Amino acid sequence: MAALEGGVAACAVSSGSAAVAMTIMALAGAGDNFVSSIHVHGGSSHQFSGLAKQMGIECRFVKSRGPNDFAAAINDKTKFVWVETISNPSNMILDFEALSLVCHAKGVPLICDNTFGCAGYFCRPIDHGVDIVVHSATKWIGGHGTTVGGIIVDGGTFNWGIHGERFPQFHDPQTKLWERFTRRAFAIRCQFEVLRDTGSTLSAPSAQQLLIGLESLAVRCERHAQNTAEVANWLREQPLVAWVSYVGHPDHPDHQGALRYLQRGFGSVICFGLRGGFEGCARFCEALKMVIIAAKYVTPFSCVFTIVICFDSLGDAKTLVLHPASTSHEHISPEDRAEIGVTDDMIRLSVGIEHISDIKADFTQAFEQILEPGEIRQVEDRKIQLQKEINSRLFSPSAHL
Repeated sequence: MAALEGGVAACAVSSGSAAVAMTIMALAGAGDNFVSSIHVHGGSSHQFSGLAKQMGIECRFVKSRGPNDFAAAINDKTKFVWVETISNPSNMILDFEALSLVCHAKGVPLICDNTFGCAGYFCRPIDHGVDIVVHSATKWIGGHGTTVGGIIVDGGTFNWGIHGERFPQFHDPQTKLWERFTRRAFAIRCQFEVLRDTGSTLSAPSAQQLLIGLESLAVRCERHAQNTAEVANWLREQPLVAWVSYVGHPDHPDHQGALRYLQRGFGSVICFGLRGGFEGCARFCEALKMVIIAAKYVTPFSCVFTIVICFDSLGDAKTLVLHPASTSHEHISPEDRAEIGVTDDMIRLSVGIEHISDIKADFTQAFEQILEPGEIRQVEDRKIQLQKEINSRLFSPSAHL
């Protein structure tokens, strides 16, 4: 993983959540703070506002994307700045290089959750000024929903030596991490101090599963990217879809950032809104047959509240949907959800590597479950009309000129 991400060393841990928690504990303590974009995964947001707070560590959320706003949140007690490659689920791409300049000028490292970057296949943040990268290896690295794991990668780019007052843990007279290990000091602290104390060890069977997953990473990600682009374009044509958020679309607000920081494609996660709102999302998800629902929620049609109903995960070979407002971001107030773009009509879609026609077919039959009988008739009539138009163009005399 260090090689794939362009780092100098890495620490494998038991889960992505463990990677996040251990990174916090490696750098911050009671009375300290760190700065994070508010546009982060719901699990990370909960750790930042809950677990970190219990440890006496303040998380300062920044709502905007402006580097100057991040700079304004940093003080002498700040230990790092946290962002995501493509924010989950709002699909925002921040300017890594501009943020890196701000962080380094203030004497703090820039950390990026690169889970959506797929182990460096789509993005290598360290190449763009990021100092530390974390992953939920459960996702694209494993790729098949067979195990859980996390990775912390040390880019070896932050100079802990000249910031000894802010980071005394690297200058302890007993361990002498900076003096002995220099560029690998952070990774060594994670491996031999924080990992030892937390016990967040990656099991041997999990390590084997993740290594097997890495063998097919490039092949899977290529198919992920192809399917995602086609599904995103197809969704825009569906009458029940109000909007589609995909960084590969030229009209996406962060498309230029995607062109700058992503390679080999635009990832495999998109979000879209259904015209039926919350109720429409519930009907749609429950009607899916092949596509997997990552989590269930309380709906007018079901009183069962299950956080996880399957071991399959975002980034699997299998296509998966999630309703963020009632699951991953349910703990956030409606006002904060609206501010980060998590609306009641939003579906997050992790596109798998199945045949594209199978994905479209399952979505098509699920869309029809949202419609009333009269509306279904209108859609069918429209399909017939479109087919007639296509046939007339294909078989007209001018089509063969």
